[in-house]
Amino acid sequence: MGDFYQDGVIATLHNLKQRDTAGLEADLRRFSGERPMALILPSLYSELKTDALPAIVDHLKHADYIGQIIIGLDRANEAEYRDALQFFSQLPQQHRVLWNDGPELSAIQSELAEMNLAPKNPGKGKNVWGCIGYVLAATNAEAIALHDCDIKTYDRSMVARLFYPIANPQFSYEFCKGYYARVANEKLNGRACRLFVGPLIASLEKLFGPSGYLTYMKSFRYALAGEFSMRRDVLNDLRIPSDWGLEVGMLSEMHRNYSNRMLCQVDIADVYDHKHQDLSAEDENSGLSKMSIDIAKAIIRKMATQGNQFTSESFRSLKATYYRTALDYVDAYRSDAVINGLKFDIHKEEQSVELFAENIIKAGEIYLERPMETPFIPSWTRVRSAVPDILDRIARAVEKDHQTYS
Repeated sequence: MGDFYQDGVIATLHNLKQRDTAGLEADLRRFSGERPMALILPSLYSELKTDALPAIVDHLKHADYIGQIIIGLDRANEAEYRDALQFFSQLPQQHRVLWNDGPELSAIQSELAEMNLAPKNPGKGKNVWGCIGYVLAATNAEAIALHDCDIKTYDRSMVARLFYPIANPQFSYEFCKGYYARVANEKLNGRACRLFVGPLIASLEKLFGPSGYLTYMKSFRYALAGEFSMRRDVLNDLRIPSDWGLEVGMLSEMHRNYSNRMLCQVDIADVYDHKHQDLSAEDENSGLSKMSIDIAKAIIRKMATQGNQFTSESFRSLKATYYRTALDYVDAYRSDAVINGLKFDIHKEEQSVELFAENIIKAGEIYLERPMETPFIPSWTRVRSAVPDILDRIARAVEKDHQTYS
């Protein structure tokens, strides 16, 4: 059991009494009549061969309140797409697998790219964007949830708790973020959030003073969680970041578009573990190194849109402030680990802080070199304005693939 405090500017829905999953699902079945539900699963083909995704599918088979499941499949050839169709055929819910690398969807992507209306880079952001287009095109879902496919500790209570705040007609929330403690295998995980996002926000507040945006970001228990849910009307105007800044960028978009009282976060798991990213200290284009650069860029751009001015000198000050602040966080997490009997490698923790500090400078250099860079994929409202029949064409393309290769 966690705390029960409402200590931020958004509502926090705790797990106070360990309500049984059956009770949550009974409510969700009732809610589904008024707010039909769809689940988005952005997946790499390689994840079908792990232990995580098969277990996730086994749990989802029993989540009968979910009307539709949309799987965005990346990095798959024809044989692998056929294999994925067979793999997901065990789902009793209406479902479709979007073959993102197939000729039908690739042709649509190329056409949109010529009009500068498509994601420029592959990755989770592009996958999620395409799945959202299909939700708008071919489902009647009013409540939409999304989670990753590499969760090793998955339980169907997670998706039930994630859907609940958005699916309950008595709640007025438009967007919900999942959160959890990143503790597994007797150690603290989640370095990017613990040692980078938290100290970075605290450092920006020291340098630039309190702001509504920074207070808002501090309110999230786990800002980098890949699990969130939203109402259908959110999807049309949502601008999705195309890089590792996806989660932070989504939160920034919600801050821009909605009042805080329409947003919430929900505790979805006592234990959470997934595929871990390497620190990649020698390669700034992969792992936690790239993630930290992309996250820093997303936050910097958001603050710049609110009138904050950044220079080379301010980035050097930010790096110094972050480094000292992050070391204090390391001390606090070390104490937390010790009292709970968890492993804690202070050398690796401080190595992470050192890398993240250097990457603040790199993110700043990128921002100063390309301050007008567009970080978001165009919203579906804009795409539909330019190509009015685009959603119908996406729905037909997905259906053609399904019928041809099943």
